Amino acid sequence: MGIYLSTPKTEKFSEDGQNGWVRYGLSSMQGWRATMEDAHAACTDLDDSTSFFGVYDGHGGKVVAKFCAKYLHQQVLKQEAYSAGDIGTSVQKAFFRMDEMMRGQRGWRELAVLGDKINKFTGMIEGLIWSPRSGDGNDQVDEWAFEEGPHSDFSGPTSGCTACVAIVRNNQLLVANAGDSRCVISRKGQVMNNGSGSCHAFFFLNVAPFMQAYNLSRDHKPDLEAERERILKAGGFIHAGRVNGSLNLSRAIGDMEFKQNKFLPAEKQIVTANPDINTVELCGDDDFMVLACDGIWDCMSSQQLVDFVHEQLNVESKLSAVCERVLDRCLAPSTAGGEGCDNMTMILVQFKKTSQSSSSDASAEEKSSTSDQTETESKPADTESSSKV
Repeated sequence: MGIYLSTPKTEKFSEDGQNGWVRYGLSSMQGWRATMEDAHAACTDLDDSTSFFGVYDGHGGKVVAKFCAKYLHQQVLKQEAYSAGDIGTSVQKAFFRMDEMMRGQRGWRELAVLGDKINKFTGMIEGLIWSPRSGDGNDQVDEWAFEEGPHSDFSGPTSGCTACVAIVRNNQLLVANAGDSRCVISRKGQVMNNGSGSCHAFFFLNVAPFMQAYNLSRDHKPDLEAERERILKAGGFIHAGRVNGSLNLSRAIGDMEFKQNKFLPAEKQIVTANPDINTVELCGDDDFMVLACDGIWDCMSSQQLVDFVHEQLNVESKLSAVCERVLDRCLAPSTAGGEGCDNMTMILVQFKKTSQSSSSDASAEEKSSTSDQTETESKPADTESSSKV
C-alpha cells in the first residue's frame, strides 16, 4: 500500500450533473500511488425523488471499490425496506449485501470481470477504475443466484474498501459510512439573535455569517473505544494502531480474512461492513456537502475544506473544477512526508434552494440513528488539525 511512483499521475476523471434539487461535480486522481484504488458513484435519479452519491476507497486492491461503485446503490433499491420508505435499513442491508454477493462462484467471476490483471497471490483480477454514469443499471433485475463452479467455495476477497454514501430525498439527507472516508456538510452560521435558530446553526455575537463544517460521519479507527471493544471480543488485536497489525481502519466492505468467526453475526466481526447512519433535515442554511476519501482529509480538516470550497465557489461555477483544485492543493510535492501522496476522490454536491421549500424558516431537528455507536458526529468540525494545507 506504500508503493509510490517516481512522478505523480495528475490526470483527473471529472464529471458534473444535476437534477431538480441538487447539482454535483466530482473528480478523482491517482496521484503518487502506483495504482488507483478509489471508485465512486453519482446517481442523481436513483428514483423519481432520490439522489445517491458514494465514495469507495480501496485497500489491498481495486476490485472491491469497483464492485461497490457498480452494485451498492442498486442493492439499496432492491431492499424491501426501501419501498416501505425506510432508507436507513435499506442502506445498512446493502452494505452487508456487498460482502454476501462477493462470495462464491458468481462473486469471484464478477470481481474478475471488473479487472484486467491477475494478482498471483490472491487469484483476483484487478484493473482500471470503473464508475457508473448517473442512473446506470438501476432498473436491472438480478437475483444473484448461486452458481456451481470451481470457485464456489470462494469466501470473498482479501482486499477491501471504505464506503461513504449520501442519499438525498426531498429535504432529507442520509449519510452511511463504514471506514475513514468522510461526509461533511457546509451550513451557514448567523449573528446571535434570541438564542434559537433553524438547523442547529451556531450563533456568535457581532460576527458576520460564515460557513460552518459539520461532520456527518465518523472515521472508523481501531483505537476508538467501541471499535476496540468489538475487535477484541471477536478475537482480534490492535498493534501500532492497526487491526491485527495490518489494517488501519476498523470497518470496511470486503477484507474477508477479518470476518471468519462463524459464531458471530456480521456486525460483530473483527472488521465489519456495518455502517454508521446519520439522518438530517436540510434547510435554507445548508449550502453544499462533500464526500471524500482520506487522501483529502489527511491534508485538510473539514473546516479548512469547507472554507476553501466556499472561496472557490465565488469565482468558479463548475463544481468538478472546484474538486480538481482541491486535489491539486492536496497533492504533495514529493513523497517524503506521506500526506498528500494517496489516491484522491471528492464529490461536491450543492443543494438547490428550491428543493427545500419552507423548511428554511422552520426549526428542523437533526435525527440520527447510529449502529454500535453512542454518538454521531453531526457537530461542528472546527477542532481538527491539518497535516498539510
